[in-house]
Amino acid sequence: MKTTFLFLIGLLVSIGAVAAVSPEKDEQTEKKIEELISKMTLDEKLGQMAQFDPGQFGSDEKTKQAIKDGKVGSILNLVGAKRINELQRVAVEESRLGIPIIIGRDVIHGYRTITPIPLGMAASWNAELTTRTMTVAAEEAAAEGIHWTFAPMIDVSRDPRWGRIAESCGEDTYLSSVMAKAMVQGFQGDDLSDPKTIAACAKHYVGYGAAEGGRDYNTTYIPVNQLRNDYLPPFKAATDAGVATFMSGFNDLNGVPVSGNEFTLKTILREEWGFDGMVVSDWASIAEMIAHGYAKDTKEAGYKALRAGVDMEMVSRCYLDNVQELLDEGKIEMATIDKYVGNILRVKFRLGLFDHPYTDETLAEKTILSEEHKEIAKEAASESFVLLQNKNEILPLSNEISSVAVIGPLADAPHDQMGTWVFDGKKENTVTPYAALTKMLGASKVNFAKGLETSRTKSTEGFAAAVDAAEKSDVVLLFLGEESILSGEAHSLADLNLRGAQSQLLNAMKETGKPVVLVIMAGRQLTIEDALGKADAILYAWAPGTMGGPALAEMIFGETVPSGKLPVTFPKTVGQIPIYYNHKNTGRPANYDNWTHIDKIPVEAGQTSLGNTSHYLDAGFEPLFPFGYGLSYTTFDYSDLELSSKTMEVDGSIIVSVSLKNTGKYEGSEVVQLYVRDRFGSLTRPVKQLKGYKKVSLKPDETKQVTLTLSAKDLEFFNGIDYVIEPGDFDIWVGTSSKEGLHDEFSIN
Repeated sequence: MKTTFLFLIGLLVSIGAVAAVSPEKDEQTEKKIEELISKMTLDEKLGQMAQFDPGQFGSDEKTKQAIKDGKVGSILNLVGAKRINELQRVAVEESRLGIPIIIGRDVIHGYRTITPIPLGMAASWNAELTTRTMTVAAEEAAAEGIHWTFAPMIDVSRDPRWGRIAESCGEDTYLSSVMAKAMVQGFQGDDLSDPKTIAACAKHYVGYGAAEGGRDYNTTYIPVNQLRNDYLPPFKAATDAGVATFMSGFNDLNGVPVSGNEFTLKTILREEWGFDGMVVSDWASIAEMIAHGYAKDTKEAGYKALRAGVDMEMVSRCYLDNVQELLDEGKIEMATIDKYVGNILRVKFRLGLFDHPYTDETLAEKTILSEEHKEIAKEAASESFVLLQNKNEILPLSNEISSVAVIGPLADAPHDQMGTWVFDGKKENTVTPYAALTKMLGASKVNFAKGLETSRTKSTEGFAAAVDAAEKSDVVLLFLGEESILSGEAHSLADLNLRGAQSQLLNAMKETGKPVVLVIMAGRQLTIEDALGKADAILYAWAPGTMGGPALAEMIFGETVPSGKLPVTFPKTVGQIPIYYNHKNTGRPANYDNWTHIDKIPVEAGQTSLGNTSHYLDAGFEPLFPFGYGLSYTTFDYSDLELSSKTMEVDGSIIVSVSLKNTGKYEGSEVVQLYVRDRFGSLTRPVKQLKGYKKVSLKPDETKQVTLTLSAKDLEFFNGIDYVIEPGDFDIWVGTSSKEGLHDEFSIN
């Protein structure tokens, strides 16, 4: 008999998790909020619901006047403690009610000390380290007067053509949920009123990562069961972690733009999850409902966003220009406006802005780019690197090597190394691979030639110098990939091959006969199948940030050992997209026994002679690299998979244990991954789903018993009607990637 668990039970737990302050303090805060709202005019209420870019006012004097008049609740894209303190002084000391403004900023993966892009941090599979990187970002941003970041972006994304996949944690719901919690904890700490913390913002709520064709801002169609099973859990995890704010996205979800979507904003976020923080629209996303064809004008757009539950409007003026008329017509009630203003004020109180509105202007110098912060950034970069190939164990290189050739457009590109969505990082603070290797080895051992000026350069005029540098060296360190401008918002691509003449440069390096170590820096997974036969080793470095150069130099020469694992599936070709590990099986799954490659098809072959299964004749049915894949300089052996029980009750759990041995000669870390398959259900189930992992460090010849707990709750899913845990038979794998692992079986009674 199927056992169903009402979602209300989980709701009660989540409400308790959201509360970041004591009931007594909450009650006092609510009284203060009510008292403030009772004194506010409609213009002042709408001011709280409005977020402006400083440029909208035209001058600082006009900005100050608007703040003095109570018409500004928040400002974004403003930095500098001194300037922010002056505007805050006007709000607190010169406006009628003295309500502080909240300063927002896109602090995505660092403020001045830039850490790897979120996709790179997800490759670390290290939640604790991810939390520390966001703590660094929060401390530096807070020191400059920023109170609120528009991060983390936790859109599940399975399409590398979408430029914003760089900001995401990849394709997997479970890993994205773990990282969502870690990032919220890093930004907000244990006490949001601590001046070193900033409010986090879970975005983009919801489904933005499924943009059709990977084209930014595009339509998304996600059936409700898939929405709840795949796309909502990271946002639920952020809610449970106490995230202060949410951002409604740009996309149309199943015909309803999410900035006007009552189902997601009201039914799920407020009613089911009990979220009591603030929802802000994305940049002009309320007004953009007109272009979507969901609203005929700004008045209707404002009405639909208000009806759905967006508290604060970013940049556009649908609220400011139309709320009075909507009230006069009886389409909205003042109680609704008061509730939304209350949500905004609640966040300001929780941040401690009413008690401590100003920033200590001496903090920035002590905090920004500190040695501690740079060390964390280097550690994060190191753990984000994924070793994809290492023929004949060419890596790590020996310190006794006589010389290296450092080649490529990304070898000494301090700006591009920081990656996308970096507003405040400075390239002069970035340490590139060329700079780090020169410092490590000495200038006499490094033969440098860019070969190509940028990743898009098509001219080969720099090849001669690159070939000369390679021929004078023992090994070629080739740094290819994509500039930072090629990923991020509005930077979707239809072609994921290496741009410009980079493939030709790789060919030229291969033809020198010297070993080639290829390092790829990119904001997404690229289609690099052709590179596998030309490079001896491939290290995927994403966009590693400020300290990416030292981290790479240390890894290339064995001071650190690769431990990163892919948070996304790598396609062989764009034509395979979307391709992700946790897909459904279809009624005719392909395997190597029933698939024939296009080049091996006999002339005039019969129509059914190739196997009628789900595959491509040219690209087959498997990716280039699977989710969870990543090599090390050492090797690991899995053995003795054991389950504490082969049966589980619907409210129970089992302990999964495996023996892990380091069989190589280097100390290293392995990400032990646990996958489950529900063999059958009331809805078809994915072929595999990640349900747990543990990152384990071992010395050479060391063995550890690794245990993971799998609960029945982990196997719950939405079946179109309710959240259920269904009895039945399950497969379980524990191993090094989504493709490899020891196998066992269990059942739920």
